Amino acid sequence: MTQIRPSEPDSHPYLRAATAGVRHHIRALSHPAPAHLPDRTHLDTLHAHLTELHRLLDQLAEAARPPHPAAGRHLAEARTRLWQATTDIHAAFHLLPTSSADSAECDHPGQLPEGPPFLTICQRHLTAGHIVRRKTTPTDLHRAPHTTSCMQ
Repeated sequence: MTQIRPSEPDSHPYLRAATAGVRHHIRALSHPAPAHLPDRTHLDTLHAHLTELHRLLDQLAEAARPPHPAAGRHLAEARTRLWQATTDIHAAFHLLPTSSADSAECDHPGQLPEGPPFLTICQRHLTAGHIVRRKTTPTDLHRAPHTTSCMQ
């Protein structure tokens, strides 16, 4: 595995901690124990993580675009692809079955289809979707990813 060496000893400590957390989670899931099936809580947390990464890529793309237009375009493309992954996680969330304990938490099942705890992913997705629609076109969202060679 390639280790990324920061330019400064303490540059971006929170990103390094988040990366270490994801790495730890992957190791925990691939442990020789019985396979851990994804559940709705797991996908909700992953969706929140991807949504925040999308916001970070958006800021990086906007900052890089004026001085380095090509780098800004690549970051914007990465932002679009990350949004597509976030949308697929949201769809997968709704395809997983609800547990009986989750349904019992809903006070008004006739008003909310899956109960209040599960609508946070939808609210987060809709909020992020408004930003995506302001910055990308439907063509961008449905275009196949491009491939480039590494330029160093």
